[in-house]
Amino acid sequence: MFFDSRAQPRTRLDPGLPALLLRTDRNVFHHGTLAVIRSLGRAGVPVHAILEGRGNPSSRSRYLYRGHPWAPPAERPAELLSHLRAVGERIGRPALLVPMDDAGAIFVAEHADGLAPHFVFPRQDPGVPRSVADKALLLQTCERHDVRCPPSRTPTSAADVDEAATALGLPLIAKWARPWRLGPGMRSTTVVRTLGALHRLFAATRDRSPDGDPGPLILQRRIPPAGGDWFFQGYFDANLDCLFGAVGRKHLAHPPQAGHTVEGEWVSDPELERLAIRIVRLFGCRGLVDLDFRLDADGGVHHLLDFNPRIGAQFRLFTDRDGLDLARVLHLDQSGRPVPDTLPATGRTLLVENHYLRGSARRAPRAGLRPLRETLRPLRAADEFAWFAGDDLPPFLAMGRQSALHAIGRLRTR
Repeated sequence: MFFDSRAQPRTRLDPGLPALLLRTDRNVFHHGTLAVIRSLGRAGVPVHAILEGRGNPSSRSRYLYRGHPWAPPAERPAELLSHLRAVGERIGRPALLVPMDDAGAIFVAEHADGLAPHFVFPRQDPGVPRSVADKALLLQTCERHDVRCPPSRTPTSAADVDEAATALGLPLIAKWARPWRLGPGMRSTTVVRTLGALHRLFAATRDRSPDGDPGPLILQRRIPPAGGDWFFQGYFDANLDCLFGAVGRKHLAHPPQAGHTVEGEWVSDPELERLAIRIVRLFGCRGLVDLDFRLDADGGVHHLLDFNPRIGAQFRLFTDRDGLDLARVLHLDQSGRPVPDTLPATGRTLLVENHYLRGSARRAPRAGLRPLRETLRPLRAADEFAWFAGDDLPPFLAMGRQSALHAIGRLRTR
């Protein structure tokens, strides 16, 4: 271990500024929510969160000050604004508003004036979060600023799909422009290996309601995975200065090669860090950011895959040697306190237990039932876990129970 995960940063956080976590996507297994609750709660900050109820394991954390009822969707902005104002009234004093997903980040930026009486948050150009979170708009933003990303097509007909498959090659990557508006059971990003599967996915673009429109389907050339998947997370102040930034490498992802980090490591990569900071400044995004890259091993070039204008679920990977992390940096800056220099903890690792164990079970038949010792090695070696914490066990136990119930439900469906 690099340090005690409960350590306090060199600059203490202001307990007079509570925090409210805003999540608009129903997902009881969103481990980033629990990570923020623990990080700020351990530092003495009263943490409030909008949660689905006691079924969410995060609601069991000893560091959660209070849970609040689930909010109306961001597609009904007047109702969501009213709901947040009511929560602000219950909190009783200005609170730090922390959006946990892209839809929430977009909403906060576009309704900043209406939220300001009750909340504090990084102010920025209201159009910026949407311009990077919407993957169709992100492609336009990258082209405008000459930022490298994989060659892409946006088909509007079956003939376009055939043409894109020929031009980009199979397998390719298919992603929805606005994944926060996807219906249940639909993946935001998929590795598509056959033309038939590609046409079936494209057909889904015609079967959606205006209220649940995830935007166009984007097809991208699949950069070979040999170069690895990388990510950058940081915090940028009002002057677009990076107060905290770090680079990680994904060793495992869910879904494989097209999803969020399951096993990650803090690495030293000054070149990629400089590139990421340059991109954030070019795009003008303030506050917390989470960028995904894939390295083209043949060309030695990093391609930008995704840009999330909010905190990343795996941000606790980047906890420095003095306990400072991105949630605490946000709180320090927004409370007017100085942010100390980062003390990097390169080599530090994080593991998302539920996704890792599920993936191990799926890989076991193909790997000839890997020895149990090899499967458990990352569980023993990780420096940070998404769910397990010795000082806060109830969320981990609740997660295990929920996972078992979900598994039983899937078996019954089959």
